[in-house]
Amino acid sequence: MQPYKGLFVLDASQGIAGPYCATLLAACGAEVLKVEPPAGDWSRGLSTREGTQSVMHVSFNRGKRSAVLDLQEERGRAAFKALAARADVMLEAFRPGVARRIGVVPEAGKPDVVFLSISGFGQEGPNSERPCTDSVAQAYSGMVALNQGMDGVPHRTGNLMTIDMVTGISAFAAVQAALAEQARDRVAGAPPRPRVLDVSLMQAAAALMGFNIAEQGLLGRVPPLANVPAGTYQGSDGRWVMVALLRDPEFVTMCEILELPELARDPRFTTFAARAEHREALLPVLREAFTRRTAADWATRFKAARMLCDLVNTPLDWLADPHVQAVGAAVPLDQPGLGTLPFPKLPGLGPWSVAAPALGEHTEAVLAELGL
Repeated sequence: MQPYKGLFVLDASQGIAGPYCATLLAACGAEVLKVEPPAGDWSRGLSTREGTQSVMHVSFNRGKRSAVLDLQEERGRAAFKALAARADVMLEAFRPGVARRIGVVPEAGKPDVVFLSISGFGQEGPNSERPCTDSVAQAYSGMVALNQGMDGVPHRTGNLMTIDMVTGISAFAAVQAALAEQARDRVAGAPPRPRVLDVSLMQAAAALMGFNIAEQGLLGRVPPLANVPAGTYQGSDGRWVMVALLRDPEFVTMCEILELPELARDPRFTTFAARAEHREALLPVLREAFTRRTAADWATRFKAARMLCDLVNTPLDWLADPHVQAVGAAVPLDQPGLGTLPFPKLPGLGPWSVAAPALGEHTEAVLAELGL
């Protein structure tokens, strides 16, 4: 699908959230120009890399062109101003206030430009100028508190870039909504007007936990743990298996599979609420039971009983899985400077494999197009 073919997107963002939004627009057919400072997007220096290219940068900047413009200098600002005058969509992720000082503003775009600002805490409010990362957003929003492990310690979700990614997806949705509204106005003959969007990591993190925030706000307290004893358990071979429970009767089935039928009859464990209250007595018994067979054996037994269960895979396990290979869930991308990288298909958009640009790869061409 190429619904945004002919759309010009000027991407002045760095890192993950803004660039990922722009890459999704590129996947939908938009022409995306990434404007980078002389040192390049900082993501070029992180993860496995070769020269100016890195796996992180490729992941969030596929399908774009790259032009290096120094917005601290007059020539760079003049070039950016000329590009902005052509932009249907503009993205920036500077600290609030910085973009305006260097001319990255809605007024620089077309009369009906969709202008997106991405920041840690939003463009207004007492925290607006605070720096923010995925881990800070997780801690601030309550996600870390909710992600308590079986060790009783609250954890960040790991190296998943959860909040950065969901912020990028949220920004993509917001831009699409603005473009749809813009199209409706054109049909109605309404005068053009800009759409200015404010998307923050803080708000995206909170939106991801909408149910949890709503429930705690309603109760005024932390509710009991849900779904106990759903979680991960280690088999005799050291591998882990994940078991999920949605209904109380599934605990009875779990006990039958583990050959612990007496647990299901124990009044301390008959309901989710009771199991949450007595989890310290229940979990050690279950953990010991799982050590009697391999994780794969347990996964087979739980699946045979139509229970929600699977092995805890690594990304390499996922790539090698027969189902993943059968449905073509990963698409190879030949990236100059790095080699072939397997990327998951974009959900609903299908296979899309376009390389990311080298730093400043298109600067001369872009400046020539502008007559500079």
